[in-house]
Amino acid sequence: MALVRFIPCRKIPLLFFSRNVDQFELPCLGSLRALFSTQKLIGDEPVLVRDFIHTALYDPKKGYFSQRSKSVGVLERSIKFQQLEGRKAYMKLLEKVYKQSDISWFTPVELFKPWYAHGIAEAILRTTNLSVPLKIYEIGGGSGTCAKGVLDYIMLNAPERIYNNMSYTSIEISPSLAKIQKETVAQVGSHLSKFRVECRDASDLSGWKNVEQQPCWVIMLEVLDNLPHDLVYSKSQVSPWMEVLVENKPESEALSELYKPLEDPLIKRCIEIVEHEDDPVSKPKEIWSKLFPKPRRSWLPTGCLKLLEVLHAKLPKMSLIASDFSFLPDVKVPGERAPLVSTKKDGCSSDYSSYLDAKGDADIFFPTDFWLLERMDHYCSGWRKMEKDGTPSKKGRKRRTLTLDTSAFMDEFGLPSKTRTKDGYNPLLDDFKNTKFYLSVPTHNTK
Repeated sequence: MALVRFIPCRKIPLLFFSRNVDQFELPCLGSLRALFSTQKLIGDEPVLVRDFIHTALYDPKKGYFSQRSKSVGVLERSIKFQQLEGRKAYMKLLEKVYKQSDISWFTPVELFKPWYAHGIAEAILRTTNLSVPLKIYEIGGGSGTCAKGVLDYIMLNAPERIYNNMSYTSIEISPSLAKIQKETVAQVGSHLSKFRVECRDASDLSGWKNVEQQPCWVIMLEVLDNLPHDLVYSKSQVSPWMEVLVENKPESEALSELYKPLEDPLIKRCIEIVEHEDDPVSKPKEIWSKLFPKPRRSWLPTGCLKLLEVLHAKLPKMSLIASDFSFLPDVKVPGERAPLVSTKKDGCSSDYSSYLDAKGDADIFFPTDFWLLERMDHYCSGWRKMEKDGTPSKKGRKRRTLTLDTSAFMDEFGLPSKTRTKDGYNPLLDDFKNTKFYLSVPTHNTK
C-alpha cells in the first residue's frame, strides 16, 4: 500500500498535492542518506520487472514491507477536525503525529477515521442488493481500520438483519498486518463473528477455493499502486515492444536491464488492452510518433490485470470499490505510468531516479490510469475480449462503472462536515487532488 506520507523534507506530501495550496517546507530531521543494500534480490537468471518489484516489496526477508514493520501508522484516537482552526493547525498536528510515531505514512482511512470508512459503507449500502446476505472482501486491509469502520457503520445504520447476517473477509499478504487487523476489529466484540482474515496473496488463483456465485463487494484502498508492474521498451514508436528483464551482471554489483521479444502472455494481454482502438488519444499519438520517432518505455499494470482476472473468475457477481493515486508528483523514473521510488532515513525522504536502486529499502508505487483500469475491468468480465480472428467481441457491457474524484465521492457518500475545520478548510475535500475512487457493479446486459 502506498499511502499518505507526511515527510518533513518534502515540500508537498503525496496526497496533499494541490495547485491551490501554498507550498511550505519544514526543517529536516536528519541528513539524507541513500540506503543502498548489498543484498541480492534476484538470482543468476534474469527475471521480469514485475518479479523484481514483487521481491523488492514483498519478499518475507528482503522486501520493503517486511523490513519496515512500522511503515503503516495507526492513530491512537481520531483527529478532531472541528476543533482545529484551519490548514496550518492541521499540518502542525500531522507533523507532531509523524514525529511521535516514527513511521513512513498513514492511510487516508486512518487519518480520517471513522469518516472515510463510513463513506465507503454508505456507498455499499446504497448500491447493494439487501435481499441477500451482505458479503464483503477487502484486499490489503492494512491495520483493519476500514473493516472496523465499515462494520461499525452497518451495525448502527443498516437494518439489524443486514448486520447480523453479513460477513467481512480480509485477504492480507502480511502476517503481521493480519494480526493487527484482528485486534482492531475485536475492539467491538460483536464484529468478531462476522470478520475473518485469510493470510494469502489475493492474485493467486489457487488461494480461492470455490467460485462465489452470490453477489459480493470487494474493497481495495491504496492497493493498486503497489501491485507489481511490467516494463516494455521499444527503439521508437513504430518499433515493436520488447519485454524488459532485470539481471545481475557478474562483473558488477549493479543490476541492469535486458530486452527480449515479447513472450510473456500476461504482458501481451495487457498491451492488447492498453493499445485498444477505443483509446481516446491513440490516433493522435500514432500520427505524432511517425513524424517524430524516439525510444519509448511503458509501465504496464500487469499485477492489476492478474488480480482482476482472478477476482472476476472467482467472484463473477462482485461489485468493486477502489481508491488510489491518479497522479504522482516529482516522479524521476522514466516511462509512461512510471512509479515513484522513495526511501526514508532519519525522518527524511529521498527519491530514486531508477527502480533498480530499490533493494528492499524503498517503496515503489505507481499512479493508476483509471481509464485503463475501467478497460481492464470490462476485459476481465468477459466483455470486449478478442475473438479468434483478432476482432473484439461485441457482447454487451457486463459492468456499470463510475470514476469520481475523492472529494466528489466523499461529498456524495460521506459526512464532509466531520472533517471540516473552524475556518472551513476541509483536508478530505480540498487536498486530495490526485486521488480517485472507482466503482464497478455487474449488470445483466450481456446480449
